[in-house]
Amino acid sequence: MKPDLDPKYQALLAEAERQDLADVESMRVSAQALSLAGLIDRRRAQVLQPQGLSEGRFILLFLLEGHRNGLPPHTLADQAGVARATITGLVDGMVRDGLVERNANPEDRRSNLVVLTRKGRAVSKKVFPGQAEVLANAFSALSATDRRQLSRLLGKVTTALAAEVEAA
Repeated sequence: MKPDLDPKYQALLAEAERQDLADVESMRVSAQALSLAGLIDRRRAQVLQPQGLSEGRFILLFLLEGHRNGLPPHTLADQAGVARATITGLVDGMVRDGLVERNANPEDRRSNLVVLTRKGRAVSKKVFPGQAEVLANAFSALSATDRRQLSRLLGKVTTALAAEVEAA
């Protein structure tokens, strides 16, 4: 097994080989992509941890950064790609920690707007560059040409897989 794979994917591939499944090499490439994504996520979490932030909290901070008047929770859920119940829990914790506040929505009395506090804005400004650096550094070992080629190839895979997901 290749050392660039998480142990769970090494075990999956070993079982696929044992069962003599077709196209184990394509499975290996998927396992590499998943392992890399996990490694990038772990590195991002290491950078967020000193600020006491999870990825979810970080996402809400940067989503709210460009909206001085705030956003309704359902919009945050849609933009973050998570369930509304998840947003409620994140916002509750962030209110408790003084990062955001809930304000009445002047356009809809039934809802509220989540707004960054001064503290939330400061934390956002502090952590965003570190997150950007982690993402940029993930592929710094590649030349600009290699990055463009990888991006093109990942785009092809994404397009094909998205079509499968939509068709299902």
